[in-house]
Amino acid sequence: MSASALERFSLEGKVALVTGASSGLGAALAAGFAEAGADVAICARRVDRLAQTAAEVEAHGRRCLAVGADVSQVDDCRRFVAAALEAFGHVDVLVNNAGIGTAYPATREDPADFRRVIEVNLMGSYWMAQACGRVMRPGSSILNIGSILGSTTAGLPQAAYCSSKAAIIGLTRDLAQQWTGRKGIRVNALAPGFFPSEMADLLDAGFIETQLPRIPAGRLGDPRELVDAAIFLCSDAASYITGVLLPVDGGLLTR
Repeated sequence: MSASALERFSLEGKVALVTGASSGLGAALAAGFAEAGADVAICARRVDRLAQTAAEVEAHGRRCLAVGADVSQVDDCRRFVAAALEAFGHVDVLVNNAGIGTAYPATREDPADFRRVIEVNLMGSYWMAQACGRVMRPGSSILNIGSILGSTTAGLPQAAYCSSKAAIIGLTRDLAQQWTGRKGIRVNALAPGFFPSEMADLLDAGFIETQLPRIPAGRLGDPRELVDAAIFLCSDAASYITGVLLPVDGGLLTR
């Protein structure tokens, strides 16, 4: 008997890995995936802050593995995936959420700062996808968290961040082309608009308000709205979707 529509949105029986899950959208994604039925492995550099996310996952009755890892380090990525395999026996979903940003004028940005953003946002996503792609079964899914700033600008000096998020679009398309047919692994990306988050809190006071006129929905996003889109793309309900960038931005990219 074929699964019902609601059953196809479920992540029951799946194991999801979420990077950058110590706070903000990463923590919301981990808890949301648990609510949808998945056991969850989480990682971040700030290991002490993973305990709260793990508690939220377990509050939904799911198992959680917390691992300290820096996704810009290939060995850390491989160690995280190996730990998840040992704990759960399989890996079905990867959410590449870990990310950082800078806001330096292009003539004054230090090369090390620029490289660090690329290493975490782009290369970290690639190393995690590579490690998971080697062990994932057909029917698995990788979700890269990009940004609308990979497709537009916001009046800020964010060359490193915007470059990394534009590159995520190309990475997503290429991995989808390589792996969907040959390995049965779908690869997609979300492009969040403006959401309350730790990174948003670092912006100049009043900046977010200047962006509201660009958003047809007239408000910031609720983290739950991003989580719902992520669950959809990683579930069987999206089994014929791969290589896409889905903006979750209240319509901002229409303007």
